[in-house]
Amino acid sequence: MVRVASLFAQVLSLIDRPGFDRRVREFDAERGAKGFTCWDQLVAMLFAQLGGAHSLREVCGGLACAMGRLRHLGVSAAPARSTLSYANAHRPWELYEAVFYQVLDQARVLAGRQAIRGRRFRFKNPLVSLDATVIDLCAQVFDWARFRRTKGAVKLHLQLDHQGCLPSWALVTEGKVHDVNPAKTLRFEPGTVVAVDRGYTDFGLFGTWCEQGVWFVTRCKSNLDYNVIQERAVPMNRNILSDQVIELAGTRSHAACPHRLRRVVVWDEANRRTIELLSNHLTFGATTLAAIYKERWQIELFFKALKQNLHVKTFLGTSANAVRVQLWTALIAMLILKLLKLRSSFGWSLSNLAAMLRMNLLVYRDLWRWLDEPYTKPPDPPPTQLALFA
Repeated sequence: MVRVASLFAQVLSLIDRPGFDRRVREFDAERGAKGFTCWDQLVAMLFAQLGGAHSLREVCGGLACAMGRLRHLGVSAAPARSTLSYANAHRPWELYEAVFYQVLDQARVLAGRQAIRGRRFRFKNPLVSLDATVIDLCAQVFDWARFRRTKGAVKLHLQLDHQGCLPSWALVTEGKVHDVNPAKTLRFEPGTVVAVDRGYTDFGLFGTWCEQGVWFVTRCKSNLDYNVIQERAVPMNRNILSDQVIELAGTRSHAACPHRLRRVVVWDEANRRTIELLSNHLTFGATTLAAIYKERWQIELFFKALKQNLHVKTFLGTSANAVRVQLWTALIAMLILKLLKLRSSFGWSLSNLAAMLRMNLLVYRDLWRWLDEPYTKPPDPPPTQLALFA
């Protein structure tokens, strides 16, 4: 007899089913449902993400081909295309946002148990990055997502926690929403270091962070107007060209952020250019500030992995609700991949893990043994099982 369920069934067991059911009741998500539950919808959408299905036909056909394996997934039958399409268009996407944070809590616990041996910094401050990525849409099909005159888009805003490189906050908006607007709604614990790019330059926001005891590191814009208060010595044999304490000189910018700031000029040897950094932390070393901004690249790698390994470039529905459902389930799938990577002793890259899981999604293997020894032959079945095929 088969001792374990499919890898997909074991992956789904990472989601707290009683907690999921509570969220369904909280959002009244199954109001008027006739047999097709929210769990069925989540399984179908995660199959689209982890299995690489690119259309409703592939999702429903792939699940229908699974035959008896569906019962291990908690699903009685594969959905019809019209049923899944209707559910994506009408069931509240907030349910899957809540599931995302539910899985995130579990991933945080596991990331907190990992040794910090790979951390590049000696300070104890939490480090997060903020950024947003634009996902292009056809303006004629997705007419609710106007971005430019002939272009449509949605924007995924993300906060990445660098302990475990886990997304700790996300927001899906129309493409025309500026990056700074959602950032102004966020609150950080005093002492948190926030790394952002030049798109988040807003001196009112920087002034608020200074008053809240939140540190930031960003790039200066080329037209920054400032007065130099102090020239600091730069470390020898490093890539630091200048280290200054400054005050903003513009009337409006100084009124919005009257605090003293730090301007550090770094030489980027790889690209043969200078990078001007701006921060409100006056005691960190200049090389530490440069390393913090370099670490911000992890959020760019997260967006790259999300777009390359999961299904976020084309959509299974055209309504705003369907798009948000698909993006939130993509983020859930990314958290699951991160969770599996954290629990594995094998040196997976995220792209390789996603590819191998996609190829073995419905294979009967022990998930945790497969994660640690993916290329090892599984144990032979018991003799009673072999006799059935004799």
